[in-house]
Amino acid sequence: MSMAHLLNTSFIPTLARNPTTPALISCRRSSRFQVQAKIREIFMPALSSTMTEGKIVSWVKSEGDKLSKGESVVVVESDKADMDVETFYDGYLASIMVEEGGVAPVGSAIALLAETQEEIAEAKAKATSSPSSSSSSSSPSLPAPAPVSQETKIPENAAPAPKAAAHPASEGGKRIVASPYAKKLAKDLKVELARVVGTGPMGRIVAKDVEAFAAAQAPAPAPAAASVPAAGIELGTVVPFTTMQGAVSRNMIESLSVPTFRVGYTITTNALDALYKKIKSKGVTMTALLAKATALALVQHPVVNSGCRDGNSFVYNSSINIAVAVAIDGGLITPVLQDADKVDIYTLSRKWKELVDKARAKQLQPHEYNTGTFTLSNLGMFGVDRFDAILPPGTGAIMAVGGSQPTVVASKDGRIGMKNQMQVNVTADHRVIYGADLASFLQTLAKIIEDPKDLTF
Repeated sequence: MSMAHLLNTSFIPTLARNPTTPALISCRRSSRFQVQAKIREIFMPALSSTMTEGKIVSWVKSEGDKLSKGESVVVVESDKADMDVETFYDGYLASIMVEEGGVAPVGSAIALLAETQEEIAEAKAKATSSPSSSSSSSSPSLPAPAPVSQETKIPENAAPAPKAAAHPASEGGKRIVASPYAKKLAKDLKVELARVVGTGPMGRIVAKDVEAFAAAQAPAPAPAAASVPAAGIELGTVVPFTTMQGAVSRNMIESLSVPTFRVGYTITTNALDALYKKIKSKGVTMTALLAKATALALVQHPVVNSGCRDGNSFVYNSSINIAVAVAIDGGLITPVLQDADKVDIYTLSRKWKELVDKARAKQLQPHEYNTGTFTLSNLGMFGVDRFDAILPPGTGAIMAVGGSQPTVVASKDGRIGMKNQMQVNVTADHRVIYGADLASFLQTLAKIIEDPKDLTF
């Protein structure tokens, strides 16, 4: 995205959720609202190039709170990550137009910011009368909790419930700030978030805090006749897509418009397995070895590293960035090992571990997941021997890697022996890449893996 384009938008694509690198939120006047300059709109930012709408994870501030320039206001879930958003202006959070759990299109108003306390009432009136405030109510929301009967009596001998102390993430006890997964986990484990002390950034409650609290409590015995579905899944219910699942769905549908073909290859991995055992203790991962081998093969076959986006032309990418599919809670993301052909295997392995940790914490920055030029999908660790992968839009090829397994093979001189072999299947865009291109690439890849001396340079 060019700088000129950024200057014509209200928001800058933000960095991953990290208290030291918060995203920025911009406020601007709108002819639709006809508000004074001192009452500004807070808009849903575009946090990635594929984001069309965002979900409010939590409001860090409450209505009426005084805000200082650069202070975090809201946590937004994009299609890839949770990101802090901060204000450009001093003022007061006058009206929240999209509540927690609500979804709003990119560029739509989610709150109003007043410059003075006297303008808060005027801003609230503007928000109430605006069409945006009513449209936000159409977004998916959780069912309202059942009302508590006033006739419910507490046994006289019941001990009073302990009062939880406020911690940094609670904003003085008014609202608990927790990650989406922590909230889901708390609901599944029936843990009251107000009693959990967060250890995340700024005291935010994360999943491990909920798990630790639940483990410390005495488990309540389940009724003998009760049947509890695994992992808190309610069988027979209709579950709407999360923001990430919606993005994956759109990408998969887009992939159907690309004419693809598939080529498989069997690669002997004895030498690679031996190398891995030798340097594993130095922090090297098998994923990094496969990414490195793939990158070195792509150096010799740049057409396989190319991509077509407009259907009329294709680009020979100047960098070899290996995207690797990672399953995370509620979706799938592809962290990118950039310039994998130029980075040594030890640095590449450290970078991969860092990317995986950030991906599972939903803290990846946009350039860490949307700059891949070639994709790897590995299911070998699950015992899968072969499978096909769907081509990510805009890229030329994706390689599905199965597990390495002992296989009885015949040598060229007719002898029978045992070798470790793995199956790889490459799915490619046939508008750009042809069968001979993939066959030649796979031959090169096999030579590198079967004689991996170049992987540790």
